[in-house]
Amino acid sequence: MVKTTLIRLAVIGAAAATMFVTTTNSALADTDKTIYLPDGRGYMKFIDDGDVFVICDTRVDDHGVTGTLSKQWLTGNIAPLWSEQDGGDAGCDKYPYNIGNDGWYQMQLDWNGTGGRVFSGWFNE
Repeated sequence: MVKTTLIRLAVIGAAAATMFVTTTNSALADTDKTIYLPDGRGYMKFIDDGDVFVICDTRVDDHGVTGTLSKQWLTGNIAPLWSEQDGGDAGCDKYPYNIGNDGWYQMQLDWNGTGGRVFSGWFNE
């Protein structure tokens, strides 16, 4: 009976550890991340190598896009850190910002016309 109980505890512990590892890794910024507006209006990309954000308006529609990075501190408070607009010029805008592991970060991209907003999942390093 003790042996059966120990086997069950080992199986439950292994399952819990596997679930923790898979859910934790999906939120880490170990790769580049990109979010896209509908209809090809633009995108916002996080480049992990160098911690650079790229905000790009991909339509000539006189509206442009705005990328925002928000942070959730370990205390639970959430606030925007910065916003960057792109539109009306050639090329994309870049914003260097060092992503740390003292909280969680989320990208938000808005089309500066009527409506159109997308969010990334929360991530950190």
